[in-house]
Amino acid sequence: MTDTTARSGKRPAVVETLTAVRALSDALDRMHSGMKGEMDMNASDLATLRMLIIREQRGEMVSPHDVARHLRISTASTTKLIDRLAASGHVERRAHPSDGRARVVVLTDKSRSEFFHHLGGHLGAMRDVAANYSDDELATISGFLHSLTEAITTTD
Repeated sequence: MTDTTARSGKRPAVVETLTAVRALSDALDRMHSGMKGEMDMNASDLATLRMLIIREQRGEMVSPHDVARHLRISTASTTKLIDRLAASGHVERRAHPSDGRARVVVLTDKSRSEFFHHLGGHLGAMRDVAANYSDDELATISGFLHSLTEAITTTD
């Protein structure tokens, strides 16, 4: 087997791993669909909350333009989406801390609490699974998932 063939996914372990990734993706889709219904939101609303939570955990601020780029929607659609989330009490628009002319979008305490209320059971189950692995194994898994995320993330 050539290196190219080995890298192209012909190895059984690669195929099995990518099959598991697809199954995980499907399970996450089902979990998010359930949350959409429970939280009375559409897919873009929920994706925005997920994005804001992830960026908040990284200590990053999010502009309306960041939301538009992340969701690949127009600025007009983004304005409507943020208006809808603000009206429902899930986000607030605030002045950028270092550039008062710019705006940032932030989660409200209500939104954060509601999101984790609906996700809490799933997070607990995921923590239980992760606890079965050593720190070294988790570092390998985490590195793989980060690399996979980078490989499929487009920046167009």
